Amino acid sequence: MEEQKKRTRRANGESAIYFGKDERWHARVPMGYKDDGTPYRRHLTRPTRKELVDEVRRLEKQRDEGSARQPGKPWTVEKWLLHWIENIAKPVVSENTYDGYEVAVRVHLVPGVGKHRIDRLEPEHLESLYRRMQTAGSKAGTAHQAHRTARTALGEAVRRGHTSKNAAALAKPPRMEEDEKEVEPYSVEEVQRLLLEVNKRRNSARWMLALALGLRQGETLGLRWEDVDLDNEYLKLRRNRLRPKYAHGCSASAPCGRKPGYCPDRVQTRRETKNTKSRAGRRAVPLPGPLVTMLRSHQDEQERERKIAGDLWSKSDYVFTKPLGGPLSPNTDYHDWKRLLEDAAVRDGRLHDARHTAGTVLMLLGVPDRVIDQIMGWEPGGAARMRARYLHVPDHLLKEVARKIGAAIWGAPETTAVDKNQDNGS
Repeated sequence: MEEQKKRTRRANGESAIYFGKDERWHARVPMGYKDDGTPYRRHLTRPTRKELVDEVRRLEKQRDEGSARQPGKPWTVEKWLLHWIENIAKPVVSENTYDGYEVAVRVHLVPGVGKHRIDRLEPEHLESLYRRMQTAGSKAGTAHQAHRTARTALGEAVRRGHTSKNAAALAKPPRMEEDEKEVEPYSVEEVQRLLLEVNKRRNSARWMLALALGLRQGETLGLRWEDVDLDNEYLKLRRNRLRPKYAHGCSASAPCGRKPGYCPDRVQTRRETKNTKSRAGRRAVPLPGPLVTMLRSHQDEQERERKIAGDLWSKSDYVFTKPLGGPLSPNTDYHDWKRLLEDAAVRDGRLHDARHTAGTVLMLLGVPDRVIDQIMGWEPGGAARMRARYLHVPDHLLKEVARKIGAAIWGAPETTAVDKNQDNGS
């Protein structure tokens, strides 16, 4: 036993294994350095030497791979998520991405799994949270947003050695099929009805940019006249209009009692626009002749509004503005779209459905995929996936293909039973 208790000199960085007075085997495993620069060693103890050696090797492997837990009190999920979102994510992601993360963290992840230690969080904890969210009425898409946020945040925790595994990467999010609603693009007849109604309204060209060219809401509202070349019939897309965010401007001693957005002295805390980051998003888009005419008329009308408003006009270079100048609010724009659909007696739909409509029209016109990708602003690597999502084959085109197959294989006339019935009834 005396020999068991002997310690031998070891090389720098090598783990020390010895038999203690408590009749157990002990090890001191070098794990690096603490924040103050002093060496950090983990102490392990096991009843047998073999068990201890196995555990030392496992810990050394984690240390060498960078996945071992770092010194200090273990992070809870809540503490890590709040630190990650404010100090790691916020400085590098866009405002809209941050907003999505913030809601997922504050509303779902912290209340649901925040009390767990980050190194003891299991996939089952997250899967249970997703089920509870759906039971409480959340859509599968909301659970997916929480899942993606957790996966990103925990991935960073793994990279920094705060936990050895990413529980969200192992968890299974709920299926999305039940929440997905098949998008039906507007038909040419519906677009024409919208066009008749659009011509009666202010900012009429705004809606045709969406229906004819598929511009996103942020791209359209962020357009400035310097981006529009009417002589050469094209426009450049290089920035997005952001949804405004406000803080109270009233004093703490005399609060207005309203939400920040309705405070009489509100202060805008978010910039109006951001530059488009992706190369595909920064693009030139050709303007059809009728749309050039609409934009020229819109420019003249805006100049008349500016003169009438006089000193009340909020100076800006935006293509689409409020009646007294200044950029349009995305929220106001959304409600204007809904009123347009109602007034034109066209079925209700999302503003983004206009983008599906434009993409489908480009496909039906036989525009090459590469040109469609540029007009729609799709990245080359994901363009095929986006085309599958946005370009919809209408029923009449499928029927036309079926007729041609029948004629080629069976020699059948290019008519259907429906056509024959209609002929007999006429």
